[in-house]
Amino acid sequence: MSMETTDKPPQSSLSLPWKARITLSVLSTVIDAACRKNGTINRPILTLVHFRIPSMSKSINGVASHDVIVDKTRNLWFRVYIPTQHAGEDLPVIVYFHGGGFIMLSPHVFPYDAMCRRFARKVPAVVVSVNYRLAPEHRYPAQHDDCFDVLKFLDDEENRSKSLPENANLLRCFLAGDSAGGNLAHHVAQRACEFNFRRLKVTGVVAIQPFFGGEERTDSEARFAGTPIVSVKRTDWMWKAFLPEGEGFNRDHPIINVSGPQAVDISEIKLPPIMLVVGGFDALNDWQKRYYEWLKKSGKEVYLVEYPNVCHAFYIFPELPESRQLIAQMKDFIHKVSSNVAPKWTN
Repeated sequence: MSMETTDKPPQSSLSLPWKARITLSVLSTVIDAACRKNGTINRPILTLVHFRIPSMSKSINGVASHDVIVDKTRNLWFRVYIPTQHAGEDLPVIVYFHGGGFIMLSPHVFPYDAMCRRFARKVPAVVVSVNYRLAPEHRYPAQHDDCFDVLKFLDDEENRSKSLPENANLLRCFLAGDSAGGNLAHHVAQRACEFNFRRLKVTGVVAIQPFFGGEERTDSEARFAGTPIVSVKRTDWMWKAFLPEGEGFNRDHPIINVSGPQAVDISEIKLPPIMLVVGGFDALNDWQKRYYEWLKKSGKEVYLVEYPNVCHAFYIFPELPESRQLIAQMKDFIHKVSSNVAPKWTN
């Protein structure tokens, strides 16, 4: 299923409000300054864009939050967002994986804290936002292992009862993420399908502008080279920082080029329905469209949601109409996919 979710006609060039334009320009500049030529990263520079927000046990605008430690030795933790005005309702659980090219950001930086609060309030849902290890200090599969380990942690009844509210229904668990988090959402969902959970069931996936790539240089990478955040130079650096040392640098690795020549055969894997969000001015557009076609050819249920006039990371700006539309689309998808799941207390 494919749908465009804006009434605006496609524009010939990217147009952004001045605040978004400046924010994305600053973020791009900081990323370039932090990524050293020798493959290491200058983390102090990244603190310029890491405005950390504490959790808030008191409900603010209908949402309370708290942090849960999974493994202190690897700084694996997650932030839980609870919509307090829906305490008596059976709520889905969204396990969210943040973006940042696997090298930066976290659940408690301002854009992700604010976005997960909006998800919790407007879907509504209990949101679990995961802090996973970052490259290049921790390379693949550290990030994917961390995110999967959070699912295993929540599947334990004692952990679940201490971490989530009683009305959080893990039989209605959705994996969602943007950019690198979209990559994580796909691969962790695939892994979850092959694991025997006791209480948790991955019901659906929301992949927002997922970070995929490959050896080939695509048309969208060339056409949108000057748009914010994503460029071939930056993504190449991130992939080199992400892949394990000693294996050689090959962007057709199946964790990067998910639908490429080394792709995993998913035809017999029972992947849940997937909502894929694509931006018209995103340099990763072609890789995401190939992912969509690959899922369809593999017999999977996939919904393509296209916003023709946005660039990568548009969703962090609530003032953009497409950002609001995205939450409405997520709400519709989550309710449609989980409508046949029984309430938690009848299971």
